[in-house]
Amino acid sequence: MKKLLKVCLAFSMCLAVAGCSEDDADSDMLTIGVLQLAEHSALDASYEGFVDGLAAAGYVDGENINIVFENAQGDSSNCVTIADKLVNDGSDLIYAIATTSAQAVASATTDIPIVVSAITDPESAGLVESNELSGTNVCGASDLGPIEAQLELLLDIVPDAETIAIMYCSSEDNSIYQAEIAQEILEGLGVNVEIATVSDSSTIQQVTESLVGKVDGIYIPTDNLLAEYMSSVALVANENGIPTVVGEGGMVTAGGLASIALDYYELGVLAGEQAALILNGESVPSEMSIVYLDAESCELQFNQDVIDQLGITIDESLLEGATIVTTE
Repeated sequence: MKKLLKVCLAFSMCLAVAGCSEDDADSDMLTIGVLQLAEHSALDASYEGFVDGLAAAGYVDGENINIVFENAQGDSSNCVTIADKLVNDGSDLIYAIATTSAQAVASATTDIPIVVSAITDPESAGLVESNELSGTNVCGASDLGPIEAQLELLLDIVPDAETIAIMYCSSEDNSIYQAEIAQEILEGLGVNVEIATVSDSSTIQQVTESLVGKVDGIYIPTDNLLAEYMSSVALVANENGIPTVVGEGGMVTAGGLASIALDYYELGVLAGEQAALILNGESVPSEMSIVYLDAESCELQFNQDVIDQLGITIDESLLEGATIVTTE
């Protein structure tokens, strides 16, 4: 609470000193610390949306706020070090992108407001008391996607599928949570499930190769490791005629076949809007809910290069309204 009072006081001071010298104004800037787990398109977009969401609410980097951006490069130990630094350096609010980052920051402070995104279930990750009412110093936007619709898309593409692989990183809580949902849905539809987990980037190609001849399609939920190394999956899956439906758009342009994709930029905007409410003194994280993108904000995407490589024909009814991309 003391930290929140500091935020409100600092913001009031920013208004009061509007006519003061540039140096004085700089000294009164609010500091927004950012900890991003890794560098890939989804997390990058989440950061860009956050910055733009803040700017739309009147908080512009370099003008009245100072954003300190840190990237842990996928290393959880880096997250702990960076989280401690952001807290010790006096951040007024911290934006944490992805579960490992958020857990590191939440362990470092129960005082500074924390806004999160790219986290599927903050409640099960231990960040909030419930997704409906935080009860802690953490709030933000969930990236829980339309899993059932994504699986229906895969089964529409391969209607005779008998076995579908669910592929994810075994150390990511987000992925485990989504995989459990996907498995329940597929088994409820009478489809056999092959669980394929990876632990680090060096295992991805080998695990994908192990699925050749065993499965009719691969489903990959939003997953930071596989988002970063989707090209390794595509290298094997596409060459062996295995369609992949993935959790977000960056994985489609990296070689996945299709997705009903979450827009991580819009998730970042939602998080930025929550951060602005806190900086304005209009709300506190403990009284806020985890927010979600609605289904209309998701985009049906197909990768034309992958369609060509697989040598398959996608039914025109599935392509209607879809965005067609190519591999980047």
